[in-house]
Amino acid sequence: METKEEEVVENAMTFIARIFNEIISSPLNLALLGAIGYVAYKIVATQMEERKVKPEEPPLPKLRKQDMTMEQLKQYNGTGPEGRVLVAVNGKVFDVTKGKRFYGPGGPYAAFAGRDASRGLATFSVAASDDFDDLADLTPVQKESVKEWETQFTEKYEYIGRLLRPGELSRNYSDGETEGESSEEEEDAASSRPKAE
Repeated sequence: METKEEEVVENAMTFIARIFNEIISSPLNLALLGAIGYVAYKIVATQMEERKVKPEEPPLPKLRKQDMTMEQLKQYNGTGPEGRVLVAVNGKVFDVTKGKRFYGPGGPYAAFAGRDASRGLATFSVAASDDFDDLADLTPVQKESVKEWETQFTEKYEYIGRLLRPGELSRNYSDGETEGESSEEEEDAASSRPKAE
């Protein structure tokens, strides 16, 4: 006479055998099993790939402080030999290379790379102009938004210099000068330039 445990094991084996027979006896079941296996494989493979640590690119040396024209700024769209990315916001140029996955080629904000992003940031549009934009036609709310973006960029990214109007002269920066330090010459030039208010 079989014990209760042996009977449970035998019933479980019978149940598993019936399920296995159902699966292999129907082409539809085999196809579904294959599809489930493929999806499970893709999920696991994707998770494993995301866990791989990508080697970080060595940081680029700091770009020397300099004012730039729109033409000069366009050269820093992330496609050059260094891969450096610069973005202008409210008349200031920032090195956003450390945020390259956002601003570099293929990133969600790649349209801002090597351009003045002020109008796009103010209007919540991922579009940037190739021409100088004085932002004079922005609403007060949009101007405030540009100022907030400028503050965020100032806190997060390296300040490079001013974005020059067509015909405006560049300022010479000393090697040790930082963003907060400015000469009377720069203050005079900045005061003659209308900024987004």
